[in-house]
Amino acid sequence: MQDVGIVENGAVAVKNGEIVGVGKAEDIFEKFESENIFDAGQKVVTPGFVECHTHIVFAGDRINEFELRIKGASYMEIMEAGGGIVSTVEKTRKASLDELIEQSYKRLDQLLALGVTTCEIKTGYGLNTETELKMLEAIFELDKIHSIDLIPTFLAAHAFPAEYKDKPDKYVDLICNEMLPKAKEIINYQLSIINYFADVFCEKNAFDLEQSKRVLTAAKNLGFKLKAHVDEFTNLGCARFAIESGATSIDHLDAISDEEIALLADSETIGVITPTVNFNFGSTEFADARKMIDAGCAIAVSTDFNPGSAPCPSLPNAMAIACRYQKLLPSEAFNGATINAAFAVGLGEKIGSIEVGKQADLLVLDATDYRKTAYEFGGNCIEKVLKKGKIVYEKC
Repeated sequence: MQDVGIVENGAVAVKNGEIVGVGKAEDIFEKFESENIFDAGQKVVTPGFVECHTHIVFAGDRINEFELRIKGASYMEIMEAGGGIVSTVEKTRKASLDELIEQSYKRLDQLLALGVTTCEIKTGYGLNTETELKMLEAIFELDKIHSIDLIPTFLAAHAFPAEYKDKPDKYVDLICNEMLPKAKEIINYQLSIINYFADVFCEKNAFDLEQSKRVLTAAKNLGFKLKAHVDEFTNLGCARFAIESGATSIDHLDAISDEEIALLADSETIGVITPTVNFNFGSTEFADARKMIDAGCAIAVSTDFNPGSAPCPSLPNAMAIACRYQKLLPSEAFNGATINAAFAVGLGEKIGSIEVGKQADLLVLDATDYRKTAYEFGGNCIEKVLKKGKIVYEKC
């Protein structure tokens, strides 16, 4: 993870949105001719960022909870009192499809300006069949109209809705027997969707291990690829099950055990860290990403952009925090936001690095050193964003 493959005085040849040549500029110009040449000068050209864990489609905000946390309330206390995910559910259920698309489009614009060219988006603020499918539809529509490629993840198992608070297993039945099959049915008609997942939040006061196993097993049997929110606050053992089930990624990992780290290192599953969550909580305790990387785990970095625990659109800020509090080197954070994040959404063979045969999703930094993305924080050194070889964002 410490090798970013720097090419000094390099060039990239692009044809029909795909990279067809990479190397020293003199070699590329000798091999290829083009009527369209863009000179980045002495600035850095990098792969586009891949945001591998977000909850961007939602209505409203949770600013009032921000103040409660400052006063000392924990995330789980807010959730138990009817806040948290459940409060966003109420607003999202009431919002129309057009309203969800309009609000979410603006958030995607923020991500694009910060270098994101591919983004995973989860459902999970509906917690009933109608709204979960409405959220999926919003993701599909956004994928058609926005420059960023979107990867949908079905997360009906995000929390228990109020109407199932006293009968949680009945809600699990609903997810397994109705929601997941209907979600798979409508995903099958979306020709533009290049990958899709199902997910579960295995945590105290959310889905326990047995409930999580049921959801992931049902999803896998329907053909979904798997992700899992695990070990964010407490370790319930879902990391092991997810890894053994072939999950593409397991996310958060604050409470992962040494045994599970060894399993992760010996698997093809990507471990996703979300340092902006801990930062937002005002915590000094973070997932031990240094230990995981040193053990041989492939780690990706994400913002977990959502209205409650991480209202942050900036992947560079997540990288900056990971370097300072989780002791990643800038190279490791950069690979975590590009190639490893690409593998975390099942697209490592298509995006995430500048290689022949991959999609020409590129960034031009207002910098002569790629480490500036993590060295600075609070700003934005992205000068241009290219999607499939075409400029889709340019800093004014």
